[in-house]
Amino acid sequence: MTAILRILARRIALLVPLLLGIVLFVFLVMRFSDIDPASAFYQGANPTQEQLHQFREDNGLLDPLPVRYVDFVGDLIGGDMGISVLTRSPVIDQITTALPLTMQLTFLGLGVAVLLSLPLGVLAAIYRDRLPDQIIRVVSLTGVAAPGFWLALLMIQYLAVDLGWFPTGGYVNPADSFTGWLKTMTLPALALSLPVAAQMTRIVRTAVVEELDKDYVRTAVGSGLPPVVVVGRNVLRNALINPLTVLGLRVGYLLGGAVVIETIFSLPGMGKLMIDAVKNGDPAVVQGVVITTAVGFVVVNLVIDILYLLVNPRLRGTS
Repeated sequence: MTAILRILARRIALLVPLLLGIVLFVFLVMRFSDIDPASAFYQGANPTQEQLHQFREDNGLLDPLPVRYVDFVGDLIGGDMGISVLTRSPVIDQITTALPLTMQLTFLGLGVAVLLSLPLGVLAAIYRDRLPDQIIRVVSLTGVAAPGFWLALLMIQYLAVDLGWFPTGGYVNPADSFTGWLKTMTLPALALSLPVAAQMTRIVRTAVVEELDKDYVRTAVGSGLPPVVVVGRNVLRNALINPLTVLGLRVGYLLGGAVVIETIFSLPGMGKLMIDAVKNGDPAVVQGVVITTAVGFVVVNLVIDILYLLVNPRLRGTS
């Protein structure tokens, strides 16, 4: 346990410069972009040069870049992400409203990917180079090659428009109707998760095949233990350590893919918030969404690291 705490403390300590680097990158990109916060604030009006200058002075836009960065970080630590030039409301309020939906979609997609890839990967490994493995290989390779937005459009056309099984878009709060929420989230979650499930199926298969070829498995089966018991009790526990770390990286794909999927299905999450902010030239919202998404990705990977430490006995024994 002491070794785990030491490793965990080092991982957490590395998060500080990583997060500062992310914030610095977003800050510089937004400051050197073509979007002028003063002009965006007066969008639709005809401000004078004096009004633009006064806005820049009041908001610290004329300060040296290092001073503006320090102020920016200080505001973020205090929970201030700025004011939306479009709605004149705090960015943090808009993100607080949109983030829960994106998290629902991301973790639904993650759950679907795990539920599909784990049994398919194990089945392909057990029947390697036989018919079930060949079928799963073709299906998984097709899933890897199919982009999420293309799957989303196909699902809308055939499952929503032609068959009418699901709505074409929109969102229902689960507090109002759980069935309605499930129907509105099923197609987006599938479109988001199927490419990840296809990738993870190949990774799980490879890990399980490597584990099945080890001597202890042959010894256990030769001693009379049922193969199902050997696979379920020993093989899976050892084989799924590496796929677990890869799964953490796939969370980044899910978070990024949610931007496109939410737009296609008209879901009022972080993706739609980001697209609207880009179209309307709202820099505070853009940088707020990007920073929140990046921090979410970092935090999820920290959780995956903790799970990796807990399930890997060899790493638990290191200093």
